[in-house]
Amino acid sequence: MSAVTQHIIDRGDGARVELFQARPSAPKNGAILFVHGNQGGLLLGGKEAVDDGSLVRFSSRLGVTAAAISQPGFGASDGPADFCGPTTQQAIIAALAFLKQQPSVDPARIVLYGNSRGAVASAMVATKVQGLRALILTGGVYDLRDAYESGSRGLQQAIQKEAGVSNESFLDRSALHYSHRIRAETLLLHGKYDDRASVDQAERFSEALAQVGVSVRFYALEGGHRLPREQVTPILREFLTRIFAPVATLH
Repeated sequence: MSAVTQHIIDRGDGARVELFQARPSAPKNGAILFVHGNQGGLLLGGKEAVDDGSLVRFSSRLGVTAAAISQPGFGASDGPADFCGPTTQQAIIAALAFLKQQPSVDPARIVLYGNSRGAVASAMVATKVQGLRALILTGGVYDLRDAYESGSRGLQQAIQKEAGVSNESFLDRSALHYSHRIRAETLLLHGKYDDRASVDQAERFSEALAQVGVSVRFYALEGGHRLPREQVTPILREFLTRIFAPVATLH
């Protein structure tokens, strides 16, 4: 059984970043870093993946180190939140650097897995960090201006409050415009009926990645913003088993 430990690391500017980690008893292998979504205002941060058992489940069944970060403004990470912007991205980059230094982690086999707003930030991190083994994104937006202009009032208010609506702010959070910088193999999962992040965002991003030669798989699933676990699990099992082969499969 993998034990979960909490770490407080430096973002690089003196700010604190909370990270939870579960390490397997297996020999040195890869790692997966989870980046959470909005969490309905609960602000649990990475603890969500501890409480729902994700960290222990992924670590023990895949034989890898599984970690979850708390974005700025969530959990014990210093804020304020900046809606997937530069400080959130820097927090993720710091967490990846921390994982690379762990004795149990092969630094060439790290997977970054972002959900919802975590996908927005993780996609941007993949444009800045080379050497990721793979990138998994669920329910994200990759052109924030387009999402803002066509999104709900709630989404618009969150962007206005945390990021602002300058051209620079939108570009800092729109990986579609920097897809040529991504090299990591990518898995995109999105609900066909997502009313928070339109599925066409993932379609466009998938096409942009394919055009620059990235190995990308895109699945439009029968669901909304919260993807059905019974659909997601088999796709993740196949993808991650191959990425981390020859370790055990995820059930």
